[in-house]
Amino acid sequence: MEILFNVCDVGLGNNGGSLTLIKSANQLIDLGVNVKVIDSGRNQHTWAKLLADHIIVKSPSEFPSADVIVATGMKSISSTLASRIPLKLHWIRGWETWVYPERKLVKIFRKSSTVKIVNSICLEDRLKSYKMKSYIIRPGYDFEDYYPTNLRSDTKIILGGIYNEGAKRKTKRVDWIFRCFSSLKNKYKNIELWMYGTENAPCNGLVSFYKKDPSEAEKNFIYNNVSVWLSSSCLEGLHMPPAEAGLTQCCIVGTEAEMSGTQDYLTHNVTGLVSKDDLNSFTRMVEYSISNKNMRDELGKRLRTKIISLEDRKNNMNKLIELIKKLKGEE
Repeated sequence: MEILFNVCDVGLGNNGGSLTLIKSANQLIDLGVNVKVIDSGRNQHTWAKLLADHIIVKSPSEFPSADVIVATGMKSISSTLASRIPLKLHWIRGWETWVYPERKLVKIFRKSSTVKIVNSICLEDRLKSYKMKSYIIRPGYDFEDYYPTNLRSDTKIILGGIYNEGAKRKTKRVDWIFRCFSSLKNKYKNIELWMYGTENAPCNGLVSFYKKDPSEAEKNFIYNNVSVWLSSSCLEGLHMPPAEAGLTQCCIVGTEAEMSGTQDYLTHNVTGLVSKDDLNSFTRMVEYSISNKNMRDELGKRLRTKIISLEDRKNNMNKLIELIKKLKGEE
């Protein structure tokens, strides 16, 4: 089987979306699939090595032959549709209103003849709301990278979260994390805020520990020290950092935002805590978690079990292979 991942006008950079694509391509190669990545520019991702051939092209006429081509973002749809490759998929991994307004997104989706696959329940539900069908293919998790190491303190409370800045990342709602921590730090002794991100450390005096561009091992260290991971984002596909933290049995507090990206694994009072979609409710839920250590421990254990049930990268990429065979009529 030959698969082209089309990142033309989307690109590969140092971000979670690119990392997921690279790891997915690498896993497919390990499974015996011939994978190529076609791009309109150089590969700017430095976190992980891409095993697939990275081919820079000027137009769809230069695309190599393959069994299937996969659009990876809104801006790669048109070149995917213009290609000669018969089976055209679009792996929707985010609701890209940072690229086009919602009305235009929906119009493009409806006009596009690509088979739509999504990486999460919330994206499947969003397409359903517009009467569009999709198939869920999650990227899978790296169980060998994220696991409990028994570092979590019994006496200190460490809150954790992702740090991002800039107008394009307002939906991460990092300000919720800072405002939540600011309101709690005067009430509780021995409370800290740990974060990581792609930018330099914030200069607001709130963050006790920060790591820029952490490795998997460094992230595992952070997750294993954090008592409660704060998932405030409101525009995700499948939100990976809370799930990675959950694999270390960390308690997660999320929100009921429609596009929180945590619906696949986070259920209130079952595998974590879910607040209403407002800051006051979110802060109250975090405070509730702080004062209930036994509950945090139990929710963290259940969350790890739930995420393991969603399977690793190998099993999920095998599901993609089987879906492609089905769509080609080979089953």
